[in-house]
Amino acid sequence: MDRRSALVVLLLVVAALAAGVVLIGSGDYPMSPATVVATLFGNGTAAQEFIVEDLRLPRILVGLFVGAALGIGGAVFQSITRNPLGSPDVIGFGQGATVGALAVIVLFHGGSVAVAVGAVVGGLVTGAGVYLLAWRRGVHGFRLVLVGIGVAAMLTALNQYLITKADLVDATRAVLWMTGSLDGRGWTELWPLLALSIVLVPLTLGYGRPLRMLEMGDDAAYALGVPVERTRIVQMGAAVLLVAAATAAAGPISFVALSAPQLARRVTRAPGPNLGPSAVMGAVLLLVADWVATNAFGDRQLPVGVVTGVLGGCYLLWLLVTERKAGRI
Repeated sequence: MDRRSALVVLLLVVAALAAGVVLIGSGDYPMSPATVVATLFGNGTAAQEFIVEDLRLPRILVGLFVGAALGIGGAVFQSITRNPLGSPDVIGFGQGATVGALAVIVLFHGGSVAVAVGAVVGGLVTGAGVYLLAWRRGVHGFRLVLVGIGVAAMLTALNQYLITKADLVDATRAVLWMTGSLDGRGWTELWPLLALSIVLVPLTLGYGRPLRMLEMGDDAAYALGVPVERTRIVQMGAAVLLVAAATAAAGPISFVALSAPQLARRVTRAPGPNLGPSAVMGAVLLLVADWVATNAFGDRQLPVGVVTGVLGGCYLLWLLVTERKAGRI
């Protein structure tokens, strides 16, 4: 990581922490940032400590880790596919996690823990399926994107079918979960995501240099001594697990994995996957979107997935126009 990238990461971390403090102070019981910080350090009243530590802090931490997981997962897949559209929510992995969660809700009427397990299993199965379908003496990035888009379309149809087979209560619960939201998220959703992040994020960062070499193509990477298939499988497996865990914690929040790596690359102006900046950028984007969802529409609060979908859709259109003008699509 060069000096500019390190500075960008530092500024993004400060922005993420500031957004978290502002979000903790927002709500029906507003608090100033100074009061929030004092309460976090144990200098608040009993009521303030309950509101901050039991109600709002776990929601913000879930948002931070979900955004970081989506950002780093998107950076890995865009680097492997060498395509800015190679995002987990575009090539089917988010939809696969959604299928797993909906199957648990609709078919087995499972609780929150079972839904989380179903989302992780669905993401892993989808990742393995897309990889095998795209395999042809190796995995070419463009072929992986095309196969993933086709799988995503089929899984989206399967999600709609599962909803039509559910009773009213399960269908309502499924639709709310599919929107993607941080509402009601607490320590129960945080601990599994935190545990996976502690294991998978260092593993992913450790393969950052081979992944950067892989962006030059398989032949060049082989010539530089990079174990291409092992690097690709380890990175894809870790990224799929991170995206599935994030989906299990907060539902399928769209377009963060697509936009965070691109924005991080434009800010750092550095080549390569930019895994660290992408992770912090994803956390900032999700917290800012959550603030917009909860404060920008008066008393009507929106799920954060609605805001990221609208903003991400606009970004996707801009990205397509930019890539077309550059002659890459």
